[in-house]
Amino acid sequence: MTHDAPPAAQAAALSEPPQDSSCAPSTGRLIGIDLARGLAVLGMYSAHVGPDVSVGGPMGFVLEAARGRSSALFALLAGFSLVIMTGRPRPRTGRAGRQAAARVAIRAVLFTALGYALNTLDTQVDVILSFYGLLFLTVLPLHRLRAATLALIAAAGALALPQILYALRRSIEEGTWADSVIQADPLAGLTGTDGIIELLFTGEYPVLTWAPFLLAGMAVARLDLSRPRTRSRLALTGAVLAVLGYGGSWLALHLVPRALTAISSATGGGPSSSAWWSDAVGEPEAGTPLAWLLVAAPHSQTTFSILGNTGIALLVVAGCLTAADRLPRLTRMAAPLAAVGKMALTAYVLHIVALWLLTDVWPVALVENETLSALPVLLAFIAAAMLAATLWTRTFRRGPLEQLLHVATRPAQVIK
Repeated sequence: MTHDAPPAAQAAALSEPPQDSSCAPSTGRLIGIDLARGLAVLGMYSAHVGPDVSVGGPMGFVLEAARGRSSALFALLAGFSLVIMTGRPRPRTGRAGRQAAARVAIRAVLFTALGYALNTLDTQVDVILSFYGLLFLTVLPLHRLRAATLALIAAAGALALPQILYALRRSIEEGTWADSVIQADPLAGLTGTDGIIELLFTGEYPVLTWAPFLLAGMAVARLDLSRPRTRSRLALTGAVLAVLGYGGSWLALHLVPRALTAISSATGGGPSSSAWWSDAVGEPEAGTPLAWLLVAAPHSQTTFSILGNTGIALLVVAGCLTAADRLPRLTRMAAPLAAVGKMALTAYVLHIVALWLLTDVWPVALVENETLSALPVLLAFIAAAMLAATLWTRTFRRGPLEQLLHVATRPAQVIK
């Protein structure tokens, strides 16, 4: 299965209130956040339609760097957007607070339904939207907390939850309790999947280990990002986390006896030497060794992976915010990228539909794993997304699907 960078699809979480030209903490849109979200979309495209990372060289490195880290950036920005929807810099209270929470809950349900609908297209993309739905419901009760508290909870989750997930996955492999839950789960019966078990534990984006990304994004949204010192501290924090995650994994894999051998055996001979940062290591084929907890590859669901990917996401966010504040000319040049970020949910969904059309309805040759022949396809996807988003956002405040979400959440206004 191809990893989504949505995602993946970020998704709205992926839509926010109308644009505001200021970078002060408010309910307005931050241009730097749009740029970061646009980069996440492009990273998602590269993972799904671009050349395989085995092409090597600078192109292979860029493609590899985007894999997994784009989906982590999406998730962090989703947490940021949740705080915007529920009140930034101060959470809404009273009736307004209840209505905001209801809007988030409605979006969560719609994301779940949309995610399962996209799965029926069978595009080999690991769609993140259904996981987002449950993630939003999981972290919503914490939306009133302060930045420091959210950061502490995110850190605690990053340290503890991967170990819990590892134990639960082992118990699922060795026992039958999960089968009983799946049989009784109406969501599993309705969607033909493993339902709540997949969303919580066994899927590509299990809630148990992806919640820390959203919590980190919620903490960032509580900060005064108009202050250069805040952005500098955010970048420093990102750099430290990246070193702890990837550097810590590299050190652990080389210090723990036979760790690399165990990982290579579990992945069928995959390049275990790259397990500290690259998806090329693969996934365990039968049984997950304890040494897997030392891996930092994206989608490995480990503490090292969460720390490293969160660090990269924070660096990207800090860089985009700084560019938007200090480099207005560059920001104007990057307007098409920001436009994609403003309607990221639409861009995410449409690229999956386009993949379905190109592979099932109007088949074309998308050669992977061999040459750079997929590069023109990737560039075409990027160009089409930028052009369409630029034209659309010149006329409309929200993307098509973002507008539908906005309309769908209007029933929340009747809440007293």
